[in-house]
Amino acid sequence: MPIGKYGMLRKAFLKTERKGMYAHLMLTEQLNHYLTDIDRTAREQIEQTMQELLRLNPAPDKASDPLAWTGHMNNLKRQAEELILTELIYH
Repeated sequence: MPIGKYGMLRKAFLKTERKGMYAHLMLTEQLNHYLTDIDRTAREQIEQTMQELLRLNPAPDKASDPLAWTGHMNNLKRQAEELILTELIYH
């Protein structure tokens, strides 16, 4: 199974900062399963966080102002991703 962006970020973090955990996962052949789970969880949490942020900060009308809508959605995605990176990937 492909690991994905967040799984690869977690793998790089484990290799440099959590070498013991990385070695254990490699030796027990659980690394790919672990990274796939991390990637799936990160994507799900980003989606949930985006929905909550959108509920709290509604986007401008896409039809009347597509650039503002795009900027708003990108900003919310960056916020959600930053939370996930801090809480799930780099801990």
